[in-house]
Amino acid sequence: MLGSMLAEAWSALVANRLRSGLTMLGMIIGVASVILLLALGGGVQKRVSESISALGSNLLIITSGSAQGRGGISQGAGTGPTLTLDDAEAIGALPDVVAAAPSGALAAQVVAGPTNWLTQVQTSTPAWFAVQDWFPDEGRAFTEMENRAAARVAVIGATVADNLFGANDPLGQQVRIRGVTFTIIGILPKKGQGIGGQNRDDVVVVPLLAAQRLIQGGGAFRRSIRTISVSVTRPEAVDDVQDVIGAMLRRRHGLAPGVPDDFTITNITAVGDTFKETTQALSLLLGAIGGISLVVGGIGIMNIMLVSVTERTREIGIRMAIGASRAAVRLQFLLEALMLSLVGCLAGVMIGVGLTLIAGKALPFAPVITAGSIVTSFLISAGIGIFFGWYPANRAAKLSPIEALRS
Repeated sequence: MLGSMLAEAWSALVANRLRSGLTMLGMIIGVASVILLLALGGGVQKRVSESISALGSNLLIITSGSAQGRGGISQGAGTGPTLTLDDAEAIGALPDVVAAAPSGALAAQVVAGPTNWLTQVQTSTPAWFAVQDWFPDEGRAFTEMENRAAARVAVIGATVADNLFGANDPLGQQVRIRGVTFTIIGILPKKGQGIGGQNRDDVVVVPLLAAQRLIQGGGAFRRSIRTISVSVTRPEAVDDVQDVIGAMLRRRHGLAPGVPDDFTITNITAVGDTFKETTQALSLLLGAIGGISLVVGGIGIMNIMLVSVTERTREIGIRMAIGASRAAVRLQFLLEALMLSLVGCLAGVMIGVGLTLIAGKALPFAPVITAGSIVTSFLISAGIGIFFGWYPANRAAKLSPIEALRS
């Protein structure tokens, strides 16, 4: 019986192709929008999570300068060289600290023979590789002995290696940075883009002391640094370590009570959690926007089913006269509404997936299509078909057979 009802429902839709297609248009647009928007939101969320993970786990970033100066005037982090190598060493000795890497960065032309490339030169100690959890997969990192000796060695990222040396092996080759020659001893594995879209593989890492003495010219601030990256043993210890570091730096810098910090501590884990919450809220918002289109599509289904009931009043009367129950009539029209909704959903899913694949080629991140979003679309569409089809179906079932036949 159900099979014959489904076949009849399909025949009714096919008999009115244009009307059925226009009715399903709302569902098609709604489902396609939901699939596309959720895929974009999921892609952003995945990109942010990967970028946060690429920075290193359980990470604190300490920068010179306070976020607020005297009189409430914002100075911004990094406004003065208030951190020192001694600060980094003291932080590295704290409990629950895996490593503390003092570092700096500058943009510079790196020259290899006739080829040059503008890149970011990262200056740090060997602890930087541990903090970033990013060790060379070819060659090696420089040692603490090489750092203290201001050895002219460098570790390069994959982008620098490709642009300076192409298919040739960079290990053992020499590059010049601001007129100073460095020997390449390691190549970092690819990490991809960071949160801001920057290419993390476009980097050259050199010993901090070598950079301070040779590239930056040394001087009175030779032991001053801009940034200290701190890796903590476990996530639950990050907040406590942050408090301990803040108190210790205030004490070391001789800051009296009430005087603003001359440094800024950023908890990367907290930043990551904030980004995740924001992207999750964005995904829900985008899904809700698409859901409005689904509701509009459901209203369209209800309207067309009411028209169908009016047009088929005599048919309904004949069915009842030859023994069809009110429940059977109700089920017949519910199945037609459900079929309109599900066929529209199927078309919407196909269009949504196609649009997502096209968008993925134009965007700097890959949208994420999940089986859950597709299954949810079908379930919601089925619910909409039943909900908005119930009133027309119930109206058909309540028709008087005699009055229906008279019409």
